[in-house]
This record gives sequence, C-alpha cells and structure tokens, in this order.
Amino acid sequence: MISHPVIWAFRTSATCWRHRAVLKAALKASDSGGLRWFSTHAAGGGTGMEEILARVVAPLPTYETREKSPPPPESNSLEFMHFYRGLEKEDKQSFLSKLSQDFGVDHGSVSEFAGKLLDTQLRDLTTILQVEDRLRYSLTPRYKQLLNHISRVEGGVKFLVDLRADVLEIISSKSSENPHIRDLNVTLKSLLSEWFSVGLLRLERITWQSPCEILQKISQYEAVHPVRNWTDLKRRVGPYRRCYAFTHAAMPGEPLVVLHVALTEDISDNIQTIVREFATLDFEEDINKINAAIFYSISSTQAGLQGVELGNYLIKRVVRELQSEFPHMAQFSSLSPIPGFSTWLQGLLSQYRKEGRGSDLLSEQEWREVEQATDSGPGTPSMDALRKLIGTSEWMRSERLSCVLEPVLMRLCAWYLYGEKRRGYALNPVANFHLQNGATMWRLNWQADTSPRGVANSCGIMVNYRYFLNETSKNSSLYLQNKVITASEHVLGLVSQFQKNSKL
Repeated sequence: MISHPVIWAFRTSATCWRHRAVLKAALKASDSGGLRWFSTHAAGGGTGMEEILARVVAPLPTYETREKSPPPPESNSLEFMHFYRGLEKEDKQSFLSKLSQDFGVDHGSVSEFAGKLLDTQLRDLTTILQVEDRLRYSLTPRYKQLLNHISRVEGGVKFLVDLRADVLEIISSKSSENPHIRDLNVTLKSLLSEWFSVGLLRLERITWQSPCEILQKISQYEAVHPVRNWTDLKRRVGPYRRCYAFTHAAMPGEPLVVLHVALTEDISDNIQTIVREFATLDFEEDINKINAAIFYSISSTQAGLQGVELGNYLIKRVVRELQSEFPHMAQFSSLSPIPGFSTWLQGLLSQYRKEGRGSDLLSEQEWREVEQATDSGPGTPSMDALRKLIGTSEWMRSERLSCVLEPVLMRLCAWYLYGEKRRGYALNPVANFHLQNGATMWRLNWQADTSPRGVANSCGIMVNYRYFLNETSKNSSLYLQNKVITASEHVLGLVSQFQKNSKL
C-alpha cells in the first residue's frame, strides 16, 4: 500500500505520472520516512511556495457567507503540514514570510470599512454596530482560516505549536525584517491561548508508575535542575516529592508545563538538600513530617506556547491538590533560582568602576576587608579583584572570602530582585512570574545553590517566594495594577542596606 506522502507527492507534481524515475524517488523518500526529496524538488524555490500557498490557503469567505461557507478539504491542511515539514530552516523562513505577507489582512478592505464607519457615525446604532462588525471581520488574516482547520486534523495542534516556535525564533534572531511575521505571531498566540485555556487542560500527577515515555520527557524537559539519571528521576517522583504536569487532549503524552514539589517540615533554604537527598528514595512518607510544599522547579516544555499563561494556573491547581491530600498543610513557597543576577552585577561593577564610584558601592570597612582578602590595593585594583572573584567560584572555597562577600552580595541581590525594573515590573523573569501570581518576596538564602550553575548565575543565592493563600489575590492586583512588590521585612531590610551603602 502506497503511503499518503507518496500519493500527495504525485498529486502535486504533474510529471510524476509520466516518469518512472520520479516514482522510484518518491517511494524511496517515503521509505525513509519523509518528504525531503519532494520538498527539494518542488518547493525549493519561491515559485513552488507560491503555488502551494495559493492552492491550500482558501480565500476568506465574504461577510454574508462567513457562517455558511463549507470548510476547505482536510487535504489542504495535510498538504500544508507535509510541505512545511520538508523545508530547510532558511526555506521555512521564506515560506512563513510569504504566508504572512501575501495571505494576511486585506488592507484595502480594512480601509474601505474604516471609511464607512466614519461615514455612519450619525446613523442609528444598529447600522453603526453592523459596520463595526464588518470592519472587525475584514481585519481577519486570510491564513487564520487555514490555521483553524489545521488544528482539527490529527497532530495539527502540535504542528502549530512548533510552527509558532519557528516564528518566535525568526523574530528573536531578527533574521527577517518582515513586519507581517509579527502579525502571524500575534494570530498564532491568540489561537493557542484559546485552545490552551485552563478549562481545557488536564492536571496529571507523574509517578514512577507513569508511562516510560512520559517519564523520559519529564527528565528531558527539566530546565532548572537537570536530572542526572533514572535514580535521580525516581527520587523526584517518589516519597516526599510530587511532580505534576498540565496536558491537553490534542497533544496526548506531551506534558506542557511541569512542576516539581518537595514536601518538607519547614520552608527549604537549600536546593541540594532537595535534589540530592538520597535518604528519601525508599522510605514511606510520615505525614507528621510534611508541613510545607516547596515548588523548586517549574518548566515550560513547548517554546511555541511562550506567553500563553500555563504555569501560574498550574501552581494554583497543585495547591488545591495538596490541600486535599494534606489538609493541615499551610506553608507554600518556591525555592527559586535568580538567573541574570551575576550578569547584572558584573555590569553594575563595570559602571561604578568607569564612573569612579567604587567607594559608593561598599562601605569603607568592606573595601578594606576585600583588599585584605584579595591582597589588592585600594581603589581600582580592589574593584578589579572583586569583579574577578565574582566571575569565578573560587571564593566559595574560602570561608574568609565568603564571610566578606555575604553581606555585600545579599543586599545587592535584594536590590536586583526588588529595585531593578522593566516598565515598572521586576526585571528578573522568575520574580516577575511569582509576583504576578500574588506571592510575597520572602527570603534570600545564602549559599543555597552551590552547583557550578547556581554560582555562575546568582553567586549561589536563591530566593523563597511565599504563597500566603489569603493574600495572593490582593498581592497580585497590587503588582499588576500598581506595580507594587509585596516583600517581607527581611528583604526590605536588605534593600534598605543597599540604598544606604550605595548612597541612593
């Protein structure tokens, strides 16, 4: 039986029926599991792309027939998917540029209805609303209908998630100046946000009895604290641990966002006690030792779902699950990394050095201690020595250096999290995520992650974002509407120290 890719290749190449060599090549391509041959033969140039787009992207129905027009054949969606998958990376960019530019919004129609709307402002409300509705419909990109129909075929939603990942990569790399690509991204994000609304997501607890394929993906997708081996993974889904994931019916067996939780007596201040605690592997849980839930890793697995709110809903759902399982539990907190702190700090030190303001960053006593610990002179030499120290992990091995740097780095980190902003919101993306959820910036933890990655990213410091359940709604509103960060006295005290020592 000839596979669908071969039949499709025949249908879209007029010479296939006349040349047996083409038949052999197509069969070979099918046997190898792809359409690489056909995409190179028929789609390598702009003409092939234009032909297939003209064939599979149906015209937008008129306003009057929008509810009555029959859907395009499913083969259009399948043909588009097969064609796109067979393209090289550079050709995909050209293909998406043509799709977004030549099959987007009809700007002439938009201008026409915009003019009509202005002309009807003195008419009755019914007429105005009707013209507004026509204008709204005219703003629909022609390709949106194709995207909707792709979502209805098997594997279509996953295809569109991956397609948006390609679009985001094009935008972030600035490899295309085509503004229509951004419109395509907006359309895809809007559709995916509808399809992946929280009511359509399923919460699954991952255990050692879960399918092997799921466990392998949980390991593969872990972005915060990499899983070292199967024993490590077994511990992370075993006693005193919980692992939850959101899944979607249109992407079976594919976790969308994964949350790892540690069940502890108190709020943890060190990640190594969680991810390297072998004693929990074969023990039964003692409910009397479970008083707190620590969210120590949350990973979004699909690049194409960037900007689609999933993680915040997952935490809220997991809190309800844990409350149901452990009614006495009242402490919920993250133990979060602080990506970007070291980079920001190096930039700050460079700026102060350039401006000759090194003395403003540390107290006189602290600079003397740095000079003694690094055997450097005052002024620029001690500033350079400090920068070099922070750029390596060598200082972690010296108790003296650690004691010297602890108060300095802790208050600098507190300011980075609390005071550094982008458009009024926390600059640090992890802080921004938890603050949007209504968490309190609760505690900074010294030497909380002594792994090479933790030291390089944040000088080993981690932070707890505490979820006080009766305050999260209020905190979230304060942050989102008024850009106010709710923080503990501990954090505010460190911020105050930074402002005092840095003469802010």
